[in-house]
Order: sequence, then C-alpha cells, then structure tokens
Amino acid sequence: MNIVHISAECYPYAKAGGLGDVVGALPKYLNQSGHRSHVIIPFYYNNKLKKANKTLVYESNALLGGEPFIFRVYKIDDSQDFDLFVIDIPGRFDRPGVYIDPWSGHAYWDEKERFFSFQIAALEWLKIQDEKPDIIHSHDHHTGLIPFMMSQAFRFEKFRETPSVLTIHNGEYQGRYNRDDYDLLPAFNLENLGLLDWDGALNSLAAGIKSAWKVTTVSEGYMNELLEYCHGLEQLLRHEKEKTTGIVNGIDSDVWNPADDPYISDHFSVKNFKTGKKKNKKVLCDEFSINHNRPLFSFIGRLVREKGADLLPGLIKSCHENGIEASFLVLGTGDPGLHQIFENLQSDYVGYFDTRLEYNEKLAHQIYAGSDFLLMPSRVEPCGLNQLYAMRYGTIPVVRKTGGLADTVIDFEEKNGYGVVFDEFDQKEAVEAVKRGVELFNIKQLFNKKVKQVMSLDYSWKSSTGNYIKLYHSLLNK
Repeated sequence: MNIVHISAECYPYAKAGGLGDVVGALPKYLNQSGHRSHVIIPFYYNNKLKKANKTLVYESNALLGGEPFIFRVYKIDDSQDFDLFVIDIPGRFDRPGVYIDPWSGHAYWDEKERFFSFQIAALEWLKIQDEKPDIIHSHDHHTGLIPFMMSQAFRFEKFRETPSVLTIHNGEYQGRYNRDDYDLLPAFNLENLGLLDWDGALNSLAAGIKSAWKVTTVSEGYMNELLEYCHGLEQLLRHEKEKTTGIVNGIDSDVWNPADDPYISDHFSVKNFKTGKKKNKKVLCDEFSINHNRPLFSFIGRLVREKGADLLPGLIKSCHENGIEASFLVLGTGDPGLHQIFENLQSDYVGYFDTRLEYNEKLAHQIYAGSDFLLMPSRVEPCGLNQLYAMRYGTIPVVRKTGGLADTVIDFEEKNGYGVVFDEFDQKEAVEAVKRGVELFNIKQLFNKKVKQVMSLDYSWKSSTGNYIKLYHSLLNK
C-alpha cells in the first residue's frame, strides 16, 4: 500500500506534543512492514528544518478563496526511515513556531489561513502525482479538512474513491472558524455545506469526522471518553460510531532505548538496571542539587490545564509540609502564571524541588532515565506517550486513571500491576498516590521487581502498526 500522512507535526523536525512523535514513528514501522508511507508537513523555519538538506520537487500556485498563493514542496534528504516532504508557503510558515510564537508565547493570529492553505497545497501536489495514494491519513483538526475536500471539492475529484482516515489525537482543539469561511476552500456543491458546519461554525474536526471513511483515536479508553464528552462533538461521534475505533499509540523503541540512548549519561538495560538507574539518577540529582537518596518524582510536559500541571504546586507544597521524604522535578513550558509559581517554589524548596522551564529533549531523556517515578495527573490524556517512555527507562508512572493512561497503566496493588494509579483529579488523591509511591520505593525488593516489570513491557509500534494495516486493508476492500 502507498499511504500518505498529512500532519502539522513530525518528530524530529517539528514537534509540539505527542502528535509529532506518532507521525514520526508510524510511517517508519509501516515501511518496515513492507508498505510505502510518507509524510507531508509545513515547512516551519525552525533550526532543524532550515539546516536540513532538502531538494525542491514542485512549485506552483493555489487559491485561498480568491487570493492566489505560492507554495513549494521540498523533500528532506536527511530523513532516513520514510520520505518526508515539507510545504513552504511564504508569509504563512516562515516562522520558528509550530502553533505558538516562541517570543510572545501566544498562538499565531493567522492559524486559519496557515492551515487552510497548507491542506489545499498538499492536495494540489498529490493531485499531479503519477501514482495515486491508496490511503490518505490526516491528523487532528489542522488537517481535518482534507477528507472533506477529497470527497467534495471539484478540483480534487481524483480522490473521490481514495479512502481517508482521520486520527483524533486531541479532541480539545477543533479548528472552529466563522461559518462563512467556507469560501476560502476550493469550490464544492453548496448543498453539502452542512458537512463543514457544527453548532453554527465551520468546525474542521467535525468536518473531518463527517467526511473521513474511518475515524480513529489514540486509545480505546479515549474513544469511549469522547463518546461521552468532546466539547460539543460527542453527539456527532455517537452518530458516526460505526466508523470509529481506538488504536493505542506505540513508541519508537529505536529512539527510546536506554541501552544506546545518546542523550543519557549511562546506558543500561533490564539486565543491569539497578546500577544504570543509580548512575543516571546521581547525574540528574547532582545537576539540580537534589538528594539522590530520596525517591525522585518528575513531571515532563506542557504546563497546561489538560496535563494537570496546575495540580503540581499544591501537591509539592503539601508533600513538603507533611514531611514526605521525596524530591520533585518539573521540565516543561506553558502557562506563564504557572512559570511564576514554579520559580517561586524553586526558591522556597531548595533541595526538595527544582524546575527547568523550557523544552529540552536531551534533559527529558535524562529525566526518564534518572527518575524513580513520573507524574502524570492529567485531566485529559488521549493516549499518553510519556508513561510509555518512562517505563521503557524503568521509571514507574504515577497517573490519574483517564484515557490512554487507564489503558496502559495498572496499579501495582492489582494483579500483574506495575504503576501507581489514582482516580479523581484531586490534590488529596494525588498526595496519597505519592505517599504510596514512597512506600513502594522503600520496599526495595518489590520496587526493583516493578522496575524490571515495566522495562519488560512491550509498547513498541509493532502491534499498533499491525492494527493500522488491518484498518487500511478493510477500507481498500470496500
């Protein structure tokens, strides 16, 4: 099969979250399974893409409403696991950020024009290819209009019979715009305008759900949650339930491998994890002046409401006030208000808590390798990859039971369990989970048994890729 992924992100060239990791791994494993898969993303002017070796493969004009725009398609010559193409649209993506201006911390004002033009340009380029894709797979609302244009736009009639898949990585963001913005898209039969509409607005994610042949989410648990609540789209998803399914994400076990990870100080495997974890923890604790004899609980991710980052300050304060023998470390960026709170905590609790308010891939790997526990108190977690990375590095996840976290982490007190799980988004429950983690850490034989257990779990992309291949084949058989 020839499978094309169209996305706003793709690791390691453009990543803001889990979407980038998924799109950077799934095509690789599809190719390893004997299929041909490539990726199309915007050409952001970040350091990684600007420095990459690339070849111009196509240049043309397209229309955004009645206004023409130029676009160029480059092939990234440095991408080894799959073909990666980037679309350069002057005036739209010639900026360093994916969604947010790194200088101001605010979202770009022209999100609509950016991603509308990107989707149009991607289909314009695919339209002139000699070989038509067997499957076009779009991801989240940034490419949610792809299935609609494939099935409705007169310019793209070539794709009427091409199966389309839409994966919802995060239903929180839907791409809502004015209903009249439909006239920015290539012409289509206005009798079908309702496919774009949801609750009186043009809703890109809703349009994708209505128009795609198949809709997937990144875990079964998250799909069930979306059917109950999806910021107004739950009724639509229930209506389209027949074509929805959940496929849990995997991780790229070549990238996330403590045995040869170039980002960590000391390599280790399940055979020598005790010494390996100890050495990595000492390096990490020395860097942050944290006592390495205490259990270290770390948080890695965006400091935003969905990730439950606002629960952390109170959790850390409460643990300190109650004399809980632990240490805490936070890595991430997000809400400026939380930045200030964490900076204050950093001063108040020297040796107990520290933070690095930045995106730092190398440090993230070292934290996975050197921590004892990873905190994920998420309000919403479609799949979650951090808990899978953590377990690969022998770090026990402490998670709230939601979405993909509920699908991938079993509490250590249950049969065959290995993590620490709490139910409600509540500070008292989170503190109790930390206490249980500390107790587990102090029972060394049991703790080491659980570390060995999580390192032995297989959450690679192999199983998930097989499920996607089955899904693609089912659509082609139609």
